[in-house]
Amino acid sequence: MEKSRYPAVFLDRDGVLTIERKRISMPDEVELYEGVAEAVRDIHRMGYFVIVTTNQSGIARGLFSEEEIRQLHDRLKAETGVDEIYYCPHHIDGKIEKYRINCNCRKPKIGMIEQAMSDFPIDINHSWMVGDRETDIQFGKNAGIRTVLVRTGYGEETLKKNIDYDDIVDDIWDFVRLIRKNDNEQSIEGTRKEI
Repeated sequence: MEKSRYPAVFLDRDGVLTIERKRISMPDEVELYEGVAEAVRDIHRMGYFVIVTTNQSGIARGLFSEEEIRQLHDRLKAETGVDEIYYCPHHIDGKIEKYRINCNCRKPKIGMIEQAMSDFPIDINHSWMVGDRETDIQFGKNAGIRTVLVRTGYGEETLKKNIDYDDIVDDIWDFVRLIRKNDNEQSIEGTRKEI
């Protein structure tokens, strides 16, 4: 018998969940947008996994370590309730040799989504990508899922470019309203339960 699959909301980290700052590497440097944990809870109640995907080239550049990022992400998971956080530590111009590669996980390539799909029973056809940068939108497009640009973080700056997103929202709470409206208008096969 096939395992039930549920859609996912893929969220960028900085500029969507956390206030955009350069070179965040320590847990005490993270500042969440107001109400993020409640927004994640609401998305879960609607039957979605909530998964964070983030490029962290500062690891490849020698600015911080993977251990520091893991500690930061452990705190984020505890405070927000997201199901998982995937990160890409690579950059082709990095200083640290083992991370200086042309990988498949750096957005807009879809390696992090592929990893999430191997770890969770995800219905990719009804999933979403929410981000504040052009690379986030292209990442979602490359995976074939609906894309949402948020105006928080670099969103306003990104708007100056010609970006082909599906929807635009002010913040994560505005996204919660959008997804709720979409779910009310569109019936997805099967009954979703809280994850």
